[in-house]
Amino acid sequence: MIDIKLIRENPELVKENIRKKFQDEKLPLVDEVAEFDKQFRDAKTKGDALRGDRNRISKEIGLLMREGKKDEAEAAKQKVKDLEKELQDLEESEEKLQDEIKKRMMVIPNIIDPSVPIGKDDSENVEIERFGEPVVPDFEIPYHTDILESLDGLDLDSARETSGNGFYYLMGDVARLHSSILSYARDFMIGRGYTYFIPPFMIHGNVVNGVMSFSEMQNMMYKIEGEDLYLIGTSEHSMIGRFMNRTLKKDRLPYKLTSYSPCFRKEVGAHGIEERGLYRVHQFEKQEMVIVCEPEDSKKYYDELWHNSVDFFRSLDIPVRTLECCSGDLADLKVKSCDVEAWSPRQKKYFEVGSCSNLGDAQARRLGIRIKGEKGNYFAHTLNNTVVAPPRMLIAFFENNLQADGTVRIPEPLRPYMGGQEILVPKKEKKNTL
Repeated sequence: MIDIKLIRENPELVKENIRKKFQDEKLPLVDEVAEFDKQFRDAKTKGDALRGDRNRISKEIGLLMREGKKDEAEAAKQKVKDLEKELQDLEESEEKLQDEIKKRMMVIPNIIDPSVPIGKDDSENVEIERFGEPVVPDFEIPYHTDILESLDGLDLDSARETSGNGFYYLMGDVARLHSSILSYARDFMIGRGYTYFIPPFMIHGNVVNGVMSFSEMQNMMYKIEGEDLYLIGTSEHSMIGRFMNRTLKKDRLPYKLTSYSPCFRKEVGAHGIEERGLYRVHQFEKQEMVIVCEPEDSKKYYDELWHNSVDFFRSLDIPVRTLECCSGDLADLKVKSCDVEAWSPRQKKYFEVGSCSNLGDAQARRLGIRIKGEKGNYFAHTLNNTVVAPPRMLIAFFENNLQADGTVRIPEPLRPYMGGQEILVPKKEKKNTL
C-alpha cells in the first residue's frame, strides 16, 4: 500500500506507475481516492471545529449555573446535545470514507523501482547473469518422475487416492535427500548470520491482507473453514506478521531471519506438460529468508538475498541464472523482484526455483511495522527470498546429478546429512515414457 501523500501531491506519478504495470483499469481509483480523501479531510476539519465548540460550551454551562442563569444553561446543554448528534453523524461519515479510501488503496500497486524493465508479462523478463556452465549430457535424461520412481522414491498414484492431484509420497533415499537439502539450507543460512525460525503454519486474515494482495490471496491461500485462519503459502507470511504493530529499535536492525515451513497453495489455473509430477504441487516444504531493515538499506539487502540463493545452488553444482522481473510480472506490493532459475539439462532451458523480492514499505504500512527514529517513527522495509524449495529443486538436483548408468551423484555438502552416501542406485527399471 502506497503513502496517500503520493496521491495528494503527485497523482500523475501514481497513474504512470499503474500504466507501467499495464493495469489501466485501476487508473480511476486514483481520482476516486483523491476525492474521498478531500471529503474525509473536510469532514475531519469540520469535526475538529465542532469538538472545539462542544468543549467550549460545556465549560460555559458550569459558569452559567453558578451565576443562576438556569435557562441559558439549559439552552447550552441542548446545544451540546445537538453538537453531539452532529458529531456522531460526522464521525460515521469519516469512518465510511476511510473504508472507501482503504478499499481502493489496497489494490493500487506499489511504486516500482526505476531499474525495473517495462513489460506486460513474464515473457518480457530480462536475464541478468548466469552462474555455472549449463551442460547437456550425451545420454538421455528421463522425466524427473521416472528418475525418482527408478530409485523407488516417489508414489504419485497412492497420493491421488488419498489427496488428489498435486500431492505426492516421497520415500526412502529420495525422502531422506529431500530432508537433507532442507537441513543443509538451514545450516547454510545460519552460517551466513541469519537467525533460524520455525514459525506458525497458520495465520489470521489480517496478516494475510498485510503481506499480500487480494488477487494473490484468492489464487494461493487455503482457508480453514469456520475459523479466521489460513494455511501459509510461504513462511514469509508468518515471519513478516511477527512484527505486526511493533515499533522497532534502530540499533536492533536489520533483522535477518531464515525460516523453515511446509507451504500450502491452491495453484489456481491450467498448467502445461512440463508442470506434471513435482513441478507445481499443493504442498511442499521450503527454507526462506526474510529481512526487515532501514529503508535506505533495502537495495543492499536485496542483492545479498539473491546472491545467497545463487551461492546455495552453486555449492551443489547446479547451474543457475537470475532473471529480472518486468513491471507487468511484479505482484502489486513489490518494488523490485528477480527469479533464480536452475538449469534443466533435459529441457535444455532454465526454470524457476526461487524468487527474491523487495517490497519497500508496503507490507510494513499495511501491518504497522515502524522504526523508532530520532525525529519520529517511520515504516520499515521488508524483503524475502527463497533459499530452496524442494520438491521443485529436486527436479534440478536429479537432472544435473544423474549419471549415464542411472545412478545419482550426491554432492559433497549433502553427504554428511545422507549418512556418508555418495551415490543413489536405481532399485527398479526406469519407465520408457517421458
